[in-house]
Amino acid sequence: MTLAADILVMDPVTIIAFMGAGILLNLTPGADVVFASASGISGGWRVGIAAAFGITLGSLFHITLAAIGLAALITTTPLAYEAIRWLGAAYLAYLAVITWRAIPDMAIGAGQGEGHLGRAIKRGFLTNVLNPKVALFVLAFLPQFTDPAKGPVWMQILFLGLIFTITGLIINGAYGAAAGLFGSILRRQIRLMNRITALVFGGLAARLLFD
Repeated sequence: MTLAADILVMDPVTIIAFMGAGILLNLTPGADVVFASASGISGGWRVGIAAAFGITLGSLFHITLAAIGLAALITTTPLAYEAIRWLGAAYLAYLAVITWRAIPDMAIGAGQGEGHLGRAIKRGFLTNVLNPKVALFVLAFLPQFTDPAKGPVWMQILFLGLIFTITGLIINGAYGAAAGLFGSILRRQIRLMNRITALVFGGLAARLLFD
C-alpha cells in the first residue's frame, strides 16, 4: 500500500477534528508564541517569521522521531499502542489543569526574543529540539488521531504532524509579524486563550479515556 493510499483511508472527520484542535492549540500563547512574538518585537516582522520557521523545524524533528519510535515500539510490544494512548490522556489532563491555572505573562516579548534573522531560526530550532515537553506533547497528541486499522501508524503520524507544523508555522509567523505593532493587544488576550486551550486539552484527554 502506498503512502497516498494510506492517507486516503484515514477518516476525514478525524482529520478535520485534528486540524481544528491543532489550530486552537497553535493559537494559544505558549512558549512558541512567546518566542516568535518576542523576536518580532526585537527585530521586526521578518525576524518574527524566521523564528516561527525555526520552531517549525524543531517540531518536525520531534514528529519524525515519534513516528519512527512509535512504529518500532508498537511492532515489538502489542499493548504499547494502548499504553501510549492512556499515558497521553493523563498528560493532556495535566496540561489542561496547569494551562487553566496559568498566570498570563504580561511581559511577553520583554528580553526573550532574537533580533537577528539567522539567529532567530537557529534559536527557534534549538529551543524546540531541546525541550522535552515538546516531545511529550507530540507523543500525547498525535497518536490519538491514528488508527492501526487504517494503515501504518508512522505514516499517519507524519501526515498529521505535517498538517500541525504547517498550521503552526502560519500562526506563529502571524504572531511574530504582528507582535511589533499589536503587542499590547496580544497580551490582553492571553488569559482567554489559556482557558480555551485548557478546555481543549481536557476534551482530548476525555476522548482518549472513553473512546
